[in-house]
Amino acid sequence: MTQQTMRRAFARAATGLGVALTLAAGGLATAGAAHAQSVTEGTVTFGGDPGDYISGGGSYAYSAAQDRLDVAGSADRGQVSVGISGTNGDWWTLDLAAPSGTELKAGAYAGATRFPFNGGQAPGLSLGGNGRGCNTLTGSFSISKIAWGPNGYVEALDASYEQHCEGGEPALRGQVHIKNPAAPARLSLGVGIAVDGKASALSGRATVSGKVTCNKPVRVDVSGLVTQVKRNVLIRGPYSASVACVPGAPVAWSAEADPTGTTPFQAGDVEVKTTAGALDPDYQVSVTANEVAAVHLVRVKR
Repeated sequence: MTQQTMRRAFARAATGLGVALTLAAGGLATAGAAHAQSVTEGTVTFGGDPGDYISGGGSYAYSAAQDRLDVAGSADRGQVSVGISGTNGDWWTLDLAAPSGTELKAGAYAGATRFPFNGGQAPGLSLGGNGRGCNTLTGSFSISKIAWGPNGYVEALDASYEQHCEGGEPALRGQVHIKNPAAPARLSLGVGIAVDGKASALSGRATVSGKVTCNKPVRVDVSGLVTQVKRNVLIRGPYSASVACVPGAPVAWSAEADPTGTTPFQAGDVEVKTTAGALDPDYQVSVTANEVAAVHLVRVKR
């Protein structure tokens, strides 16, 4: 075996190990990726010339009807990863990426190099799995249809691709077709602050309240700061609460702010800042809403 052949074999082994570790660690690796979604309708097919390292010269076909297909798009819409888990134990990952800083759209992408190491104006491409991957590659792909939803959600993808490992002539060629349901709406939150509150003569705490709204059932965390000035003394106290929000009627929240110093909250006007936050269950991204209001505290004995 020549030194060049040994180096190439070592590079292929190292690349295959890297692909295996990526998938074992939890799935699709995308730049700024959204939450991976299962493909409801789709197929991935590919085959290679004799001498192609990835396919071994064979042909492969997978369908969402019998195999597991997952897709994840980057939040900037620049890249798509398709994960394949075959019922026969096969596993593969296909990556298609537009040149850096651009959106992946319908069209032809020539001069592709290995994703995610494509830089500058080069598109990115990579198909690997079953313990095999290219150390370097050249190739091209063509997208006839791609439909994006929010946060990298992929509604549709129709593409063909061709890659050559290590600068070799043998090619791997394939196609991917994906059709998913329309993207779910983004999580929308609203938060309001009631204009009346309470100042406890017993504990010195201020009680503030309000309402939250949402368009999906979520757990909403409400937190903020109450600020009051009395006789040139600055009184401040944080507060927090958590409520289950459901679409429809506003849901009430209430919390106590404990003064951070020795001076208690007193009857009179305060400034209340609040932030409501929740995790969008469809896209696994955090959503917040903010509000500031002047609130009048009345003194209570408890």
